Amino acid sequence: QVQLVESGGGLVQPGGSLRLSCAASGSIFSINAMGWYRQAPGKQHELVATITTRSPNYADSVKGRFTISRDNAKNTVYLQMNSLKPEDTAVYFCHAHIRSHPVMALMDYWGQGTQVTVSS
Repeated sequence: QVQLVESGGGLVQPGGSLRLSCAASGSIFSINAMGWYRQAPGKQHELVATITTRSPNYADSVKGRFTISRDNAKNTVYLQMNSLKPEDTAVYFCHAHIRSHPVMALMDYWGQGTQVTVSS
């Protein structure tokens, strides 16, 4: 069994910063991609940023403001969010492609979500 546990959400004023963390634990042989998605009220689930062993990928709406990084030794992915805007308000979900055993396929895992609210 694999768990993804997020932390770091909260309330911040426009222009402020937050850092989200997501730690994967449990039966893990290897992790491919890790990333963050978000869902705002009345809107579709959307990709924010992902990172593999090679390079990060960002949604156009967050390029230049958000930075994704990962610590492979800790099975943890981070999302540094700067210059936050009210439209960044959403529940942010951590995602990972994890192989639990050498002969098993990669599977998708999701965190429980953490609320980010940008408001004055």
